Amino acid sequence: MTVRVAKFSIGQVVRHRYYPFRGIIFDVDPAFANTEEWWLAIPEDVRPHKEQPFYHLFAENAQTEYVAYVSEQNLVPDDSDAPLRHPMVPSMFERQPDGAYRPKAGTAN
Repeated sequence: MTVRVAKFSIGQVVRHRYYPFRGIIFDVDPAFANTEEWWLAIPEDVRPHKEQPFYHLFAENAQTEYVAYVSEQNLVPDDSDAPLRHPMVPSMFERQPDGAYRPKAGTAN
């Protein structure tokens, strides 16, 4: 297995490359670490490869907030500077004056 360095970091706000949602990264798996059932539920023609970082997000779209598990290839930085409304964000992150999010002291992954 090839060792990869994650492109995104804890506290970074990202958006999905194809689907209309964005979120903040709260954990990173260096390679796929979910169930095979979850993996097989993804249509084969869009199923990402397992040997890449996968990110846990406090995600939100226009209707709701939820937790998402997304491959690195399907994420891009979100440069909107719009604050996140996910209810878990304030418990784990502090928003800085420049709009960036920093993990709160004592919140370890």
